[in-house]
Amino acid sequence: MTALPGETPGTVGTDTPQGAEPPAATDAEGPAHAEAPDTEESGGSEESGGAREPGEPAADGSEVDTPAADAAAGDAPDGAEAGDATAGAEGDAAAAVLSEAQAELAAQRELRERIAKRKAEKDGPVAAGTKLSGTAADLLAAVRAVESGEKAGTEFFDSPAAAPAPRRPAPAPAGQPPRPAPATTAPADRAASPEAMDAVRAVLTEGGAPEALARPATGTLGEQAAELLRADPWQLLAVPGVRPEQADGFARALLGAACGPDDGRRTSALVGWLLERAALQGHTALDAEAVRAALAERSVSDPEEAVRNAVEEGVVLVFQEGADPTELDASDEDQESEDTGETAEAPEPVQVLLGLDRYALAEESLADGLARLMNACEKGADWAEAAAAAPSPSAAELIRTAAAAGLVAHSGGEAARAEPAALIAAARGLGLRALGATHSEDGRRRLADAAGAPDAAVTLAGLLSGTEGPGRDEDGALALDLLVVLDAPQLDVEGAAVLVEALADGARLVLSGDPGVLGSAGAGRVFADVLAARACPQVVSRTPDPGPIGELVSGIGIGELLQVEAPGKEVVIVPVRDAGEAVHRTVQLVADSVPRAFSIPATDTQVITVGHGGAAGTRVLNEALKQRLNPGPGRFGGFDPGDRVIHVPAPGRAVPGVVRSADAEGLHLECAGVPVVVPQEQVESAVRHGWALSAHQAAGMRWPAAVVVLPGDAAAGLSRPWVYTAFGRGELHLSVVHGVDQALPHAVAQVPAQERTTRLRPLLEALPTPDAAS
Repeated sequence: MTALPGETPGTVGTDTPQGAEPPAATDAEGPAHAEAPDTEESGGSEESGGAREPGEPAADGSEVDTPAADAAAGDAPDGAEAGDATAGAEGDAAAAVLSEAQAELAAQRELRERIAKRKAEKDGPVAAGTKLSGTAADLLAAVRAVESGEKAGTEFFDSPAAAPAPRRPAPAPAGQPPRPAPATTAPADRAASPEAMDAVRAVLTEGGAPEALARPATGTLGEQAAELLRADPWQLLAVPGVRPEQADGFARALLGAACGPDDGRRTSALVGWLLERAALQGHTALDAEAVRAALAERSVSDPEEAVRNAVEEGVVLVFQEGADPTELDASDEDQESEDTGETAEAPEPVQVLLGLDRYALAEESLADGLARLMNACEKGADWAEAAAAAPSPSAAELIRTAAAAGLVAHSGGEAARAEPAALIAAARGLGLRALGATHSEDGRRRLADAAGAPDAAVTLAGLLSGTEGPGRDEDGALALDLLVVLDAPQLDVEGAAVLVEALADGARLVLSGDPGVLGSAGAGRVFADVLAARACPQVVSRTPDPGPIGELVSGIGIGELLQVEAPGKEVVIVPVRDAGEAVHRTVQLVADSVPRAFSIPATDTQVITVGHGGAAGTRVLNEALKQRLNPGPGRFGGFDPGDRVIHVPAPGRAVPGVVRSADAEGLHLECAGVPVVVPQEQVESAVRHGWALSAHQAAGMRWPAAVVVLPGDAAAGLSRPWVYTAFGRGELHLSVVHGVDQALPHAVAQVPAQERTTRLRPLLEALPTPDAAS
């Protein structure tokens, strides 16, 4: 590696592999041996597969964060990696004209919530895609079968997704399509009666599955879970933590010879499972060919038929992206007939994508909502005086841009956070209702300090829940004229759709963040897609991050691991030979070296490592740090008063806290000065020790000191976004416990973020350009 000041990397040891712990053994030939969900095990996200815990994304990095689904994400979907998906036309597929495609998407958007009413009144299928043939035509025909009522879209699920609470929408601007209802996020586990729980336990026992799955099964499938599982045992795949081989064994135990690998119930469940797994990796859709390949790997003899069946059953929706190959052939012939000696540039062929309706609806709702904001705001506002008083040229540029646009994308590092703060202060000075929202409480505090007003910043979760911020107006919209969202890369598509729908016509939205950090915990890449689509004005900060840490991180952002001057030991490399030494040196740094050299207490030093399992993952490090910093028997479900913890109130949110006590109500925490009670039944899945975190859990937060642990077996989990995020968490000091040798500079230079397959960018690119003079 490129050594940092005065240090040389240590030699690589032969550490115990530190990836995700292997899934429990299963017997593919006998009854299911599904292990009860272990909420500490899960799959990769931002760059590669690896263990994850609550509070982490499941998309493109080395960790993930959805507590209820931790056991389900042990590895990437077999054969369904979006990065390996092969784009191409299906047969002789030809796309319909633009207006027809829009009509088809609109029909699909309304499918799930209106299908019951449309059965009786539907006259016929949408007249789009008449030139399609082959697999693409079959898939489109399956969608039409659902739309026309020939096949029920609700047959696979026990009930349609709950609709969001309605609010009276403001009228759309002239020429704009009406806004669809926002997509709802994944429903929380439904409370089940004791009778329903007992019935599910009986079915699970009969099928050889552990009784511990009864609660998540009833939470996912509802009161009728026992009947659903008996009629369709593969619905067990909808329960977090269950893998296909476990559901197969469960089905064989219940159905005997009546089931096989091509059972329609099995193939439909597998298609849904593959797309759910892809969503854990950040994808909102998958190439149909990748899905078929994954099905073939799981003993499905006719993957094309399996996909058609899944679409007919309403499990997935089908979309086409790209140009019409038939029109391409025609244009080429015309071009050749002109005898100009030039050949027309070939557009990309049609790509058939499969997606779950919840993400399709969210992306379309978000695209329409962003279009509404871009076109509904007053673009002639005069903020020249406020811009002239801005503290920096970049802040002045941001203020001027926000005055002329309803949607603005602002990018920059940690120092650039002062620019959105200046915008909020300027807007408030103009009498506008302006607010900033951040991913974490730490970010909220830093933004409020920069803006000079405690009430100028809220957390995004608090804003949407109504516990923070100005509340709602009579129409149910947020009572805001300007909302600045910091940490925008942490926005997933469902959360962003809900947020945009909550903004009234005429409100301004600024998305601000660092494009180099790890992406969102949930599916989608909202900030990256907005930047790539160039559908709105963009402001790139010219304010560099200061000091040796800022210089180091800035270099990582462009793919260079620089040797920086750190006269005050702001950056220190600690070479280690193996994982055992890495743990020992980490504890020594946190407990002794950093407090002694920098007067930073252990409570203000955060350890960050690549994975959760292995000999130097978060579990081992947290155990070692607890023994040194707060020893105790763990009398409250493994926790003692004074333990540093991470609380996950919802998937993708990691809230640092400290254990205070426990009683019959549950575990009592203090999170950012706010008392929090975690019920006993949720402690195991929603609370983890927090001395050591993954980079995903640490995203959006900073500490006075950070210790990044890179044992030899962590090399596979490294990428440029991971290193960029982890190294940027320390404000005053960064120690790197380093044992990966040349894997670190290699990751920085050559391992970018894993691409996520989404539909938001093309949806935004298809939007009409807003009229700046309107």
